[in-house]
This record gives sequence, C-alpha cells and structure tokens, in this order.
Amino acid sequence: MTPRIVVIGAGIVGTSLAEELTARGWTDVTVLDQGPLFSTGGSTSHAPGLVFQTNPSRSMAHFAAYTADKFRALTHDDGPCFDTLGGLEIATTEARWTDLQRKAGWARSWGIEGRLVDAAAAAALHPLVDPDVVLGAFHTPSDGLARAVRAAEMQARAAQARGAVFRGDSPVTEILQASGRVTGVRTPHGDVPADIVVSAAGFWGAELGRTVGLTVPLVPMAHQYAYTGQIEVLVGRNTGATDASLPILRHQDGDLYYREHGDRLGIGYYGHDPMPADMGALSWDADGDASSVAPPPMPSMLPFTEDDFAPAWRESARVLPALRESKVESGFNGIFSFTPDGHSIVGEHRDLAGFWVAEAVWVTHSAGIARALAQTLIDGASEIDLHESDLYRFESVERSPAFIAATSAQAFVEVYDIVHPRQQRTALRGLRRSPFHAAEVALDARFVQGGGWERPAWYESNAGELAALLETGFHLPARDEWSARHFSDIAVAEAAATRSRVAMYDMTPLTRYDVEGPGAAHFLQHLTTNDVDTAIGRVTYTLMLDERGGIRSDLTVARLGADHYRVGANGPLDLDAMLRRARAGTPDGPVTVRDVTGATCCVGVWGPRARAMVAPLADADLGHKAFGYFRAVRTYLGAIPVIMMRVSYVGELGWEIYTDAEYGGALWDLLWEAGSDHGVIAAGRLAFDSLRLEKGYRAWGHDMTSEDTPADAGVEFAVKDATDFVGRSALAARPATRRLRTLVFDDPDAVVLGKEPVSLDGTVVGYVTSAGWSATLGRCVAYAWLPLDTPLGTAVSVTYFAAALGATVSDDAVVDPAGQLIRR
Repeated sequence: MTPRIVVIGAGIVGTSLAEELTARGWTDVTVLDQGPLFSTGGSTSHAPGLVFQTNPSRSMAHFAAYTADKFRALTHDDGPCFDTLGGLEIATTEARWTDLQRKAGWARSWGIEGRLVDAAAAAALHPLVDPDVVLGAFHTPSDGLARAVRAAEMQARAAQARGAVFRGDSPVTEILQASGRVTGVRTPHGDVPADIVVSAAGFWGAELGRTVGLTVPLVPMAHQYAYTGQIEVLVGRNTGATDASLPILRHQDGDLYYREHGDRLGIGYYGHDPMPADMGALSWDADGDASSVAPPPMPSMLPFTEDDFAPAWRESARVLPALRESKVESGFNGIFSFTPDGHSIVGEHRDLAGFWVAEAVWVTHSAGIARALAQTLIDGASEIDLHESDLYRFESVERSPAFIAATSAQAFVEVYDIVHPRQQRTALRGLRRSPFHAAEVALDARFVQGGGWERPAWYESNAGELAALLETGFHLPARDEWSARHFSDIAVAEAAATRSRVAMYDMTPLTRYDVEGPGAAHFLQHLTTNDVDTAIGRVTYTLMLDERGGIRSDLTVARLGADHYRVGANGPLDLDAMLRRARAGTPDGPVTVRDVTGATCCVGVWGPRARAMVAPLADADLGHKAFGYFRAVRTYLGAIPVIMMRVSYVGELGWEIYTDAEYGGALWDLLWEAGSDHGVIAAGRLAFDSLRLEKGYRAWGHDMTSEDTPADAGVEFAVKDATDFVGRSALAARPATRRLRTLVFDDPDAVVLGKEPVSLDGTVVGYVTSAGWSATLGRCVAYAWLPLDTPLGTAVSVTYFAAALGATVSDDAVVDPAGQLIRR
C-alpha cells in the first residue's frame, strides 16, 4: 500500500505536488486549504506569473525550465496555462549590460536558449521600450507567463482523476502526532489521518512550522504591483483567450518588471524598503469561511501604498514613454516569502518523522521543486540536486529570528541587484570567531563569512610578500574590474609562499563531528563509501551518497579510538544526515553524533618547511616514517594537547592541528613564534582555494553534488565495493556520461570565476564549476563538466562575459600529480 498523504495548501506548490505524486502511483493524497479552491488567497492567487528561467543556480534554472514545459502542456477552459511570450531583460547602465553578458553565459551553461540583442532589436521585440534609453537586452524565447491559478486547477484535476481529494475552506488547526511521527491533521470539519504531511502553506508556513517546533526560515514580505490605465498602443493588440502578446519585461536597473493585461500594463516593483508582513493580519475571516457571499479581501493582497511607488512610476515612464499618457489606476502590495539566501525551503522535520515542508517556492520553480520532492518521497532522492533549498542548510545562528529577519530583508533588497559571487553581507557579522581572530585582526586580515564564521580571505600584512614576488619578475594577470572585485593579488603571494616556505591557515570553520559509541564503526561503514573500519590513527577520505548513488557530501574520517571517530564534514546537511541515521542504532550498539566545531579549533600548517617549524615543539616523532600521510596522532605541542592529522587540502607537507578552543590563542602564538625562523606567514581562503585547484581536489557543492556519481566527479578511488553503503546498489545503474575535468588556460592573463559555458568546435558541451589563478603555473586553472570521452589535451573555449578564452583539458592535478610533496 502507498502512504496516506496530506498536503496543506492548494496553491501552485500543493497542486503541483499532488499531480507529481499521483502520476507516480501514490494516489492516497488529500489536499487541504483554508481558502476557496483554487484561488485560495495565498501568493499563487495574485502572482503575476512571469517565468524567467535563467538563474545563477543550475538547480533553480532546471526547476524553472521544467515548470515552464509542464505548464505549457496544460490547457484550461479559460485559455492556456502558460503563454510562451519570451523574456526580455533590458540594460540601461554599462554595469547591467555587462551583467547580462554573464547571464547569457549562465543560460548557455544550463541549456537555455537566449541571445543578447542591441537596443534597436530590443525595441522591435517590445515596442514600448525606448531604444534611446536602452543599451541592449537579453532575450530568452522560451520564457513567458504562467497562469498560476489555471495551472493549479488543471494539475488538481489530473490528480483528482487518479484519486486525490481536494478540500477548500478547511484550515488545518493542528498537526496530529504520536511517538515522534505525524498521524494526521485536525480541521474544523474533522481529523484527516496521514502517514506523511507536507506543508505547502506558503507565507503561512513559518507559523505552521512553529506549531510542531520547527523553524522554517522565511519572512512574508509585501511587494508592490500596480495596474496602469489604458495604453493607446496596446488597444486592440491582445484578443481572444490571452491578454498578453509582448515578451515579459524586466528593467532590473530600476527594480521593475512588466507584463500586459490586455490594453494595460502590470508593473512590479522591488525598489521600496522591505515591508515584512504582520502575520496576524493575513487570514480569512475569523470563522474560516472563505466561501461566503461577500468574502473578505484576499489575505495576500494588502492595500497599495502609493508614495512607495512614486519612484517606480517616474522610472517606468522614462523607459517606456507610452506610459506618460497613462497613470496608475490601481494596485496592491502582494505577499511573497523571502528567505535568508533567496532559495526555497524543502525537507523533512528531523524531530517529527513524516512532516515535510515545501515553502518559499515561487511560481517560477513550483512544478520543478514539486517533482524533486515527489522523487525524494518515493525514490529517496531527487534527480536534481536540492541542497541549496534544503530545510537544514542553515547553521544554528542562521536560524535565529534576528538573523532570518535581517537577511531575508537583505534578500528582498538585492533581488534585482548585481551581486558578485564574492560579495559579502554587512549586517550580522562577527557572529562566530575563531580563537585566532585577534591575531588575524592584528595581521590586518580581510574577512569573508560563511556559516556565520569570520574567515580571513587574505592578509594586508602580506603586502610585502607581493612586492617581493613582483621584484622577481613574476607575472600577475591583468584582471578586469569584475574578477578584481573583492580580491587582492596578495592572495597569489600567499599561495606562492605556501609552496616555497610555510603558511598557517585558520581551519577552525571546518565542520567537525565526533562519532562515538560501540556502533560507531558499523554506522560509518554503512553511511560512507570507503573502508573506515581501520586501525586507530588512520584517516580516510570517503563519501556519503544518496539512494540514487549521487554524492551528498565528502568527508575525512579519523579513527581516534576503538569507538571514537572525528569526522571533517561540509556543514549542517551532513549533521542532519548523520543524526537521522544514528537514531536507528546499529547491530553493534548505539552511536552518538556530536558537533564539536565550536568547542575546538584548527590551524593548518603547510609548506616545505612545515616539519622544520613544528617538529621541535612536538612530543611525538613527526618524521615521514613515524607519522605517515593520512595518519592522526594525539600529542602535545609545547604544553598544549593537540590532535595532528597529516592531511593537506593544499597539496603540501603539513598537518591540520586541532585543540580545544580554550588553548587556541596559545597554540597560534606558539606556532607563530616557532615559524619566525622559517618565514611563516598567515594565509587566507583565496590562496587556499587556488592551491587546492592545482591539486585536483574537489569542493562539494561547487564541483560535485548529488547529481554526480563518484566516477563522474573523479573520486571513485573513495569507493570500496567490499563495503555495504547507502547508494551502493544504485551506482551500477548509473554509468558515467560526463566527467569533471581540469582546464588550464592558454593566456596568462585569462581569468574566470565559475559557471561559464565551455565550448568545443563552437558547441557548448559543459560549464566551469570552480576556478582560480595558479601561482605555481602562472595560469588560471578551472574545473569543468565535459563529455566523458573528451580526451586530455583537447582545446576548448570558455566564454567569459563576451570574451572567448582558450583552454586545454589537463590531468586532474596540474601540480605534483604523483603527490610527492605531501609525502616528503
């Protein structure tokens, strides 16, 4: 029997999910909504429906493309569910025109048809646009208008034909549970039993989550939408079943977008200050009856605030001169959900099995995310990677009300901004600081943040290193303004110093878990792909796979005792996966998983002089024979108790040195003083990243995700067939079709940043994942997904904005491929 499923919310997400589930044979589905079907009063009911597919996130672009294709195939009695009008994004500034070139690259990387056009062509596509104001535009023919309410109804009808039940005017007043599992929901009309409950309640989702002790990190925000009066040039243009024929239009320099409503325009505006909504005011009438003769105003449509819209009208009239003869006749402030990072929220409550959420999902991505969730529920994993939208992707500090409110407001402000991939937020900084922070400030570190941690990107105190390097005749690339932004060439000097002498890296933000108990070995053997049931003191590189055989993370696992492992992980998603598995226990006994990141700290000491620097301090033999590569030792440096692991993500001799946070300041001072005779420097994340790229080391989430198998990503060496691990049986059914390859650029001045399309003989065949300029080679090095049969030595072209840059497919490791440096 298939499980009984209740979906809360009959908007575009709930109806899409019901259709996707029933299409796969799970037909015992009940969809409940507090409002009337299918204009339920949530964001779907007023959504303008513009679907622009191109997105910096590959996953979100695929979700949008699937949504557009699915809705395109649906037809309602009132007309189509999707109008393929094309999308047009105009540039009125040089910065935006440059950004549209980058966006065109994303489209080519993700397989979306698009082209850059000049001002005259933009005006020909959309006659309301003033070509004298516009520099150019990006045109995507397959974008268009989703008729959200129609699409919701037609998907519901398909689900109903397979057995699903839809009930309007049925608010969920309680989530029923027993023994840590959902058992159903309560409504004013009675209880509905369920094995799985999915909250697709939109901006009500955070409130619903609180009733079961779950933080759903979203903030409902008001967003302005106005209707113009009649526009003469549109009169008579739109007839029949559709009220629009021109491309959907975005003027992101003005925080504006436009679509037709017959002979009028609808104008959306993001330029006003964030307007968080009062959830107490967003409800149907008190008795829950939304089907009365005179229903109350739709909860998601708040009164229009004309003063906030005044700048939008002035800018619209400048860019679309036809509006000067019209005016704003009506409007509303519509409610949408915003999250701290702009992505959706999808996942299962860790402490209440069977309670799932699919929130902060816009119409643009609705059917795509619904399909991904349906695949996860039925098959155990999604075809398209979901980690950017995972419910548990945020650290504890990032789930605080203050953090959610501040960063979601920033996400609203930046929704149409040109955001650099290295750009940092300014609010809520300094929340997590390593014990080395004061020393780093004294060295004039320039910090970035990740997971709430302050991380040195480079140190201004190393400016002398750069000057000395340049005196040798060393060539630095002539960076363009974009690649030079939030960057310093000092990072190149730091990388060079690591290769030639020795450097200290603050590795404290590296996520660390202690896995302990009699079941620890069995637990990790089953959860990961490599053999971790090793001798005490061994360190193993291994992977966690999902049920489809995709890489959900990569880990380093150090066996510190018979029943004690220290796991180096990628972040809170790994903790979530481990905690869920640990609850079931093992045949060997219980296992506990504990996050020790904040209680400990770590310094990476790497470089050819690392042993000479550290060995005199150690109460252990640090020689290569006594302390080999991928080994761990408990010892003392001076009086400080440490765990030393001989691993190196930069590909140099050295160690990750761990101690309790209380000893951190003393450890840094001890190492810094010991390194003074060896030319030690402190080095930052930018140097770290360039060094790992030289060595062929992958970064999960950037270079590989759950969409990729170990063979695809070139990490099949971390898979031992003799072990029985999650995802093992699926690997045989997923033969590799592409391979992550290293590219070395031909021109020493060429620099790329990631996500650029890669072409072979004029055809796009892949895209860049990570890139950095190698101080060792004097060239930019990048990883790129390419067809499996692409041979080494192949010449390819990488499109960086408007430039075609030549590169050559190379060995995975372009520096020390035999790994001799780390084993000396």
